[in-house]
Amino acid sequence: MSEIITIANQKGGVGKTTTAVNLAASLAVAEKRVLLIDIDPQSNATTGLGFHRSDYEYNIYHVLIGRKKLSQVILETSLPTLHLAPSNIGLVGVEKEFYDAKTKGRELILKNKISEIEDQYDYIIIDSPPALGSITINALSASNSVIIPIQCEFYALEGLAQLLNTVKLIKKTINPKLDIKGFLPTMYSTQNNLSRQVFADLKQHFKSKLFLDKQTASYVVIPRNVKLAESPSFGKPIILYDIKSAGSRAYQNLANSILAS
Repeated sequence: MSEIITIANQKGGVGKTTTAVNLAASLAVAEKRVLLIDIDPQSNATTGLGFHRSDYEYNIYHVLIGRKKLSQVILETSLPTLHLAPSNIGLVGVEKEFYDAKTKGRELILKNKISEIEDQYDYIIIDSPPALGSITINALSASNSVIIPIQCEFYALEGLAQLLNTVKLIKKTINPKLDIKGFLPTMYSTQNNLSRQVFADLKQHFKSKLFLDKQTASYVVIPRNVKLAESPSFGKPIILYDIKSAGSRAYQNLANSILAS
């Protein structure tokens, strides 16, 4: 059985898509079969792997409305064991589809679609939109766990209670298997007092839910890194763009932590 992990935070700009793309790629480099599902209408995970709108006809929107099976929209990437289910701006229309009075079991549509192909993968990573709407609820309902990226900046923990309540509610009502896999500090700078303070707050409140790199016995943090910021514009995950960069090493450490858990 595959492990299904959603990357979620309703705040934008926290490194959610960066984490989804680079965790998926790092797991694939570790010779795991990985599917990255992009269900963010901004489709940044799709472009981050080098795909553009003209490269594919169908996407996850067509899967969610029942026009296509998930297997029919999956694309191969430059990493042999990493596949992608792409997104498109048209996905914004799926909210109306979901909330049509005739749509029963709308929270479980993605889960049912994934069930058709999940035995083909070791890991399925879902990049959710920066909102707690029906798309994100579908992702959490389909997942074993959720990773919550938190940027080490001002207002970092703002809105976190709402996300945690949503996870708790879904666990109670729809998906009893859902767990918080961990909190991931992102955009960390050793030179910045605020970064250190936010990380200290995370350790104080969520120490048992931070990722640990067992080789170095240190917590996994994603640094501010120029190469990491550049790589999406080249359509490559950081491990293919600059494997020796601090950003690449950090995501490899995250993958190793998950593989060891």
